[in-house]
Amino acid sequence: MSNSLFSLALRNVIRQRARSIATLIAIAIGVAGLILAGGFVQDIFIQLGEAIIHSQTGHIQLTRQGYSDGKNRAPEKYLIENPDTLKSEIRQSVPQTKLAMARLGFSGVLNNGKRDLGIVGEGIEPDAESTLGTYLQFIEGRALTSNDQDGIIIGQGVARSLGLKVGDRINLVMTLSQGAVNTLDFEVIGVFQSFSKEFDARAVRIPLEAAKSLMDTPAAHLVVVTLEHTEDTAAAVNVLKLRFSKNGFNVTTWKELSDFYEKTVELYDRQFGVLRLIILIMVLLSVVNSVNMTLFERTREFGTMLAVGNRSSTVFKLIMLESLCLGVLGALIGMAFGCLAAIGISAVGIPMPPPPNANLGYTALIRIVPSSVLTAGAIGFVATMLATIMPAQRAAKLEIVEALRHGI
Repeated sequence: MSNSLFSLALRNVIRQRARSIATLIAIAIGVAGLILAGGFVQDIFIQLGEAIIHSQTGHIQLTRQGYSDGKNRAPEKYLIENPDTLKSEIRQSVPQTKLAMARLGFSGVLNNGKRDLGIVGEGIEPDAESTLGTYLQFIEGRALTSNDQDGIIIGQGVARSLGLKVGDRINLVMTLSQGAVNTLDFEVIGVFQSFSKEFDARAVRIPLEAAKSLMDTPAAHLVVVTLEHTEDTAAAVNVLKLRFSKNGFNVTTWKELSDFYEKTVELYDRQFGVLRLIILIMVLLSVVNSVNMTLFERTREFGTMLAVGNRSSTVFKLIMLESLCLGVLGALIGMAFGCLAAIGISAVGIPMPPPPNANLGYTALIRIVPSSVLTAGAIGFVATMLATIMPAQRAAKLEIVEALRHGI
């Protein structure tokens, strides 16, 4: 009985060709819309994350416990005395490590001979940082190299504030914790632009050895770890915490270091949740309208079924099976169309303006995420089935005489 009923439902779907096509289009468009919207949002998350990782934070940072709270008041209390030894231990502990590099943070004043600007700087290992900083764009000059002993690179905002260009000489002045004032003369090697406008307004970088000389210390404040793949971050953090937490180190991921990223993800997740709800309602309304029209036209058919002895439950099952066929087929068509559209759009790219508080625009893609594709298909299918329940119940409860007289 169930096989013959399913066969009849399938024939009815084919017989009601125009209505079936309209319903399939509504389902497919909803599913494809979810795939494209989800892939676009996923691309925002990935590109924003990679920009933060490769311009500022790396994947993981190791610091002395308490550094995040005390770095502004007494950074000298949280120095890592043997950063080279720590880097070597990190590489041994985490095989996925691509780079491990030391940084020495400082704050001071830049002077161009006319005016001063407070800055937040870092002493870096130039060759390693040039590999990490793939999202730093140099609008003038170039990156630091190990040969630039007195070179400095500055953010675009710093260059604008002090009217600096490549080749200019500037003084960097710093007050040490003991009260002494140290100063060094630097040549501007490059002006960079990162993803963050705030970062560029105050950031400068100098070679690590120059920073050590300026701060009169052989130590570093943090060790930045980059991995082969961002997906390895969670596993690497677990290993590093087991290995180094007991030795007085904090192990922090790039997400924990980037409050802006977490807030952006939360915002877009909420917006996408609303979008899912809107598309679900649109599919529901479209399918309800199509099903109602179809059932209205078939009222005498259902009356005949009831008159020859079919139960109300049989009529209900038949209509639900027809919607099952439409829901599955519509979801599959929508998934296929959504994926093909995502591939086509990604091949061209979507030029995007800089996000709020950012300097750089980017080219957006539509990411095909298997879980999102399956979720979109499931939403389309569930919406179809939900939209059919009430019309099917009404059709199953038709009065036989009234149904047979319908349209006469």
